[in-house]
Amino acid sequence: MEYNLAQLNIGRVLAPLDSPVMADFVGNLDTINALADTSPGFVWRLKDDAGDATSIQMYDDKRIIVNMSVWETWQHLHDFAYKTMHTEFLKRRREWFEKLGDLYYVLWHVPVGHLPDVGEAKDRLEHLRAHGETPYAFSFSRRFDPEEAAAYRHQ
Repeated sequence: MEYNLAQLNIGRVLAPLDSPVMADFVGNLDTINALADTSPGFVWRLKDDAGDATSIQMYDDKRIIVNMSVWETWQHLHDFAYKTMHTEFLKRRREWFEKLGDLYYVLWHVPVGHLPDVGEAKDRLEHLRAHGETPYAFSFSRRFDPEEAAAYRHQ
């Protein structure tokens, strides 16, 4: 079976999205999303009718926004996240988002053609928080290959 890599990251915004505090973040969403959409290895991203995921709620806390996408490989996602203009916005995260006490992103393998939903993503993030890095849910600091993930799921 062939696999892609899914990612979820969450953030609790410092202010409502229509506030001046969030203006630069919101004003660049289309640019960053377009960059992702046209990046090598991009497969899919979660979005609403407006073209982003800012209105999609995964938690009761309305200030938590989500970003979820699927990439052909770990390397494709890594290159987008850390070797494009996206990096400049990562460096500015504290301008727009509270520092969360828990892990705020997770990676996991999905079969090619599978598009995860927010329930699946939330489960992966909670698993990572509870159990640390495993083939089921991991971060950029510890990679697992799809075969390890497939074997782990069947244990």
